[in-house]
Amino acid sequence: MNQYQTSPFSMPPVVKNLIMINIVMLVATWALRNTGIDLTEKLGLFYPGSPYFRPYQFVTHLFMHGDFFHLLFNMFALFMFGRVLETIWGPKKFLIYFFVTGLGAAALHSFVTYIEISALQKHVAAFMNTPSPELLASLVKSNLGHPASWVTDLVNNWGVAPNNPTYIEQANELVKDIFALRVNVPTVGASGAVFGVLLAFGYLFPNTELMFIFPPVPIKAKYFVMGYGAIELYLGITESNSTIAHFAHLGGMLFGFILLKYWEKTTKKFY
Repeated sequence: MNQYQTSPFSMPPVVKNLIMINIVMLVATWALRNTGIDLTEKLGLFYPGSPYFRPYQFVTHLFMHGDFFHLLFNMFALFMFGRVLETIWGPKKFLIYFFVTGLGAAALHSFVTYIEISALQKHVAAFMNTPSPELLASLVKSNLGHPASWVTDLVNNWGVAPNNPTYIEQANELVKDIFALRVNVPTVGASGAVFGVLLAFGYLFPNTELMFIFPPVPIKAKYFVMGYGAIELYLGITESNSTIAHFAHLGGMLFGFILLKYWEKTTKKFY
């Protein structure tokens, strides 16, 4: 395995440039926000039914991040695992893998979002046809993780006075806002591609032991990847209104696995 070992702080060119681009884009987002230009609105990935959607966002969202810690987690994982993969694969193959998993993650996320928004459309149509406090409460619970106090007050007050025209009008506007909010939320980050990188590391180095910081216990890479995948699947199913794109993470792992199997004739596992 000596031929595949790298210096603890060395970075091959693709990993280095990906990290640099992501850092520059976050700094640019902060700087331009003060001038009234929102890069997230332009480069983040929106649902295709949103008026903010542009096809190029499938690529550009990979270089956008929500905040410093979002960037730090992704770039640290890319540094730790991506540089190993680039060293054994070479820059071209690693770059192909990064973009295939990133685009695959975006594709699965968009498909799941389509299913969720289609279901939401049906609920909104049912509410508009027959407004009721019960339907409003269900929509709020399903789509607003932490509703504002005035939203909770509206649900409670309308339940006491279901025929009040003011509450009905406010409820109609709230439901429209809930739908617009769900459709117009951008997805940002290289997380899908990074999860693909984690999958590849676990696939090629299944018995390599990783050491957690909290708690400080070793775990083999294959169990780490399988456990992480299981957690993401569980959270994706149980937290559909989460601000974290769990199915994008799973999409990166899924497309990474498919590509690895495709390459399997020329790829071997390393221990």
